Amino acid sequence: MDRSITFRRLDRRRLLTGLIGTAVLVGAAVYLAGAVQPAVVADAARTLAGQPMRIGLALVAYAAAFTLRSWAWCRVLPTLPPGQAWSALHVSLLGNHVLPFRLGEALRVTSVLRRTALPVRPVIVSAVTLRVGDVLAVGLLALAAAPAVLLSVAGPWTWPILAVGGVGLACCLVLVRRTPSLRSPGPGVLVAALLAWVLESAVVHAVAAAAGHPIGAGQAVAVTAVTIAAQTVALTPGGIGTYEAAATAALVALGVEPGPAFAIALLTHAIKTGYAILLGTAALVVPAPGYFGRWRLPRRLPSRPAAVPVAADAPVVAIIPVHNEAGTIPRVVGDLPREVSGRRVEVIVIDDGSTDDSADEARAAGAIVVSQHRNLGLGAAVRRGLAEATARNPAAVVYLDADLEYDPTQLTDLAAPVLAGTADYVVGSRFAGQITRMLPHRRLGNRVLTLWVRWLTRRRDLTDGQSGYRAFSPRAAAEAEIVHDYNYAQVLTLDLLAKGFHYAEVGIRYSFRDTGTSFVRLGRYLRKVVPAVHRELNQPTALRSGSDTGVTAPDAVSAR
Repeated sequence: MDRSITFRRLDRRRLLTGLIGTAVLVGAAVYLAGAVQPAVVADAARTLAGQPMRIGLALVAYAAAFTLRSWAWCRVLPTLPPGQAWSALHVSLLGNHVLPFRLGEALRVTSVLRRTALPVRPVIVSAVTLRVGDVLAVGLLALAAAPAVLLSVAGPWTWPILAVGGVGLACCLVLVRRTPSLRSPGPGVLVAALLAWVLESAVVHAVAAAAGHPIGAGQAVAVTAVTIAAQTVALTPGGIGTYEAAATAALVALGVEPGPAFAIALLTHAIKTGYAILLGTAALVVPAPGYFGRWRLPRRLPSRPAAVPVAADAPVVAIIPVHNEAGTIPRVVGDLPREVSGRRVEVIVIDDGSTDDSADEARAAGAIVVSQHRNLGLGAAVRRGLAEATARNPAAVVYLDADLEYDPTQLTDLAAPVLAGTADYVVGSRFAGQITRMLPHRRLGNRVLTLWVRWLTRRRDLTDGQSGYRAFSPRAAAEAEIVHDYNYAQVLTLDLLAKGFHYAEVGIRYSFRDTGTSFVRLGRYLRKVVPAVHRELNQPTALRSGSDTGVTAPDAVSAR
């Protein structure tokens, strides 16, 4: 019952907002219908095109306004990276120019929350406080610089609007003081807010001068203030129509004829929209991570984690996930070496819901069998295997497939770099070794996916992104995270590299399976793996490592 009442209230609010916006849009259209003079607009556009230096300087001032606002935000929220403050403001600007109902305002908050690990409350409180103060500042500035213009357009609504803005700002400042991670805005922030509006009004000032109807700096601020106030009820994307009506009315109040006034308003809006689209689009991806998340590992990675102590009698543990591989698992287990560098080899088979005799065959061959209650997927099986191996306090962990595509006797080669302490994560590369047989379409698919993983990791020494033969140091095995059940290959590499573990490859022998069938189907594989890779790249570990003071991987230089 309560939920239905809430929905009805929301519907009424949306209806009311839509009606108000529609009324404003209709009024703007009626007003503009009498003001539009295409010839005047065309003449003003040609004049403007002949003065690129003037418009260029105005755009520099416009950009400086947003730089000041970024600085002010970082003063109030000291943990906010300056680059992300700049991006959030420009993403918001882009949203306000392409979305209706001023929906871009929310993007300044979502941009920061999606691209940093900052808590929600301080981001929202600081953003709302500065925005309320920003709008109040432009109103007061216009009232001081050109009161006649503001009062002639806004009329008796001027004082209630300013009063509401003042009360709103006072409430926001109380919230700022009650949020420990925030700093109360000082005089510098107030000066920055005022100066930002002066700089932003440089665009209408330059356009009016270029069109042959110069206005003063204070009057330009007043025109800007009126258009900003009008945008609060903008129905259309970018306030198209509303902006032109408000700016035209303000310019007419300054004595500019309606035709030229509309031309100035239209061209000013066009220039600002072009800036918003160009810089806002760039802000979606710069700096990393972008608004839609990180698409590659950061250039700088954490330092290598310290190795855990290894007992003298610690085993090398081999883990083998199995799903209906009764025909091959006995030979895989039987061919594994019994010791590596004087350490015994323990074999753990993860039976991932097999419906044949895989578990019995593995047990008869001498393996420890751990059964999943049903087929959960290769990623889930590898995750379970790493956990089981870690519980045995190993000197090294080696993973291999159960289909005999990989030579079990090469376990020694995979474990060697880990036991020597030169690597934490070793991949057996088929393309750096010897391939006896690989189907052409699978060779092509592996090559393409490996290029993708190489790009994701920024490593030129990565030659096999999908190998089913891998080794781990004890700490790497313990800290490895696999974010989906379907597969492990790409996400495991990204996870361990993002944590700073040292990577190495050894060449291995490979021959395509003679029995059984592979679970890999290209369409399903991509549908499952690509989203998981994006999720992995945007784990908190990866976000933190982007600002980590660790080292850049030397192998990544040529891949950047």
